[in-house]
Amino acid sequence: MPNLQDAAPPVRLPPIRGPSMPPASASDTTPPSPLPPEAEAPGKGVAAVDRALSILAAIEQGEEAPTLSDLARATGLYKSTILRLLESLQGHGYVSRVQDARYALGPAVRRLGMAYERRNPLRDLVEPVMAALVEAGCESPSFHVRQDARLRLCLFRRESNHSTLDRVHAGDLLPLDRGAAGRVILAFDGAEGEAFEAVRVAGHACSLGERDPECAGLAAPVFGPHRRLIGALSLSGPRERFNAENVVAMRAHLLPAAAGLSVALGG
Repeated sequence: MPNLQDAAPPVRLPPIRGPSMPPASASDTTPPSPLPPEAEAPGKGVAAVDRALSILAAIEQGEEAPTLSDLARATGLYKSTILRLLESLQGHGYVSRVQDARYALGPAVRRLGMAYERRNPLRDLVEPVMAALVEAGCESPSFHVRQDARLRLCLFRRESNHSTLDRVHAGDLLPLDRGAAGRVILAFDGAEGEAFEAVRVAGHACSLGERDPECAGLAAPVFGPHRRLIGALSLSGPRERFNAENVVAMRAHLLPAAAGLSVALGG
């Protein structure tokens, strides 16, 4: 193996008044902007729950703690609706009001995260595999799972030993329709088309500058019981290091690693 080290608007609800909520401003009478695609309800379930979750997602995805106006722009909801939902979310600890009338995720979110870690064996199984891939000289490994119909979540990430790296972090939401990991998830989740059939036949996907023109990636599926797709194990880095020789060499490490994870997970 070569040395890779070089290489329809929402129903308007009356504003809620209370000591923990600021009064709705006059601008709340102005209809919000159209709901962005990422905030649209999936068409099933409970609309109020979908709206509350869209608020949590907007808080989580913001670079800084958002204001009420920021949340209205991000979700497309009326401010009075947001205030009503924030009252419930704060009461249960999922949102905290911080300085300058901004909102942050509350301690209940951390509690859920810790419960997830305790009950899910993925980290204990995936991280040693990623460490071994780095030790073998591969590019930075990540483990991705489907978030929804459009996005994938980078659940785990480990940086390679190379001096230059691509910009991917655990917790990042990335497009499902671009990048090797996204194509693997779609293909092995049953997406139709020649391109996805080719991924299924090959057992992996490689992308060059698909999500980012300067980056490339290689990914393989990881299965659980009954061949149910769990996620995609990927290697990613600067595009210039994904020459044919290095891709072949990394694939020789990635495919057995993904297969071993599938066995460990009952696949």
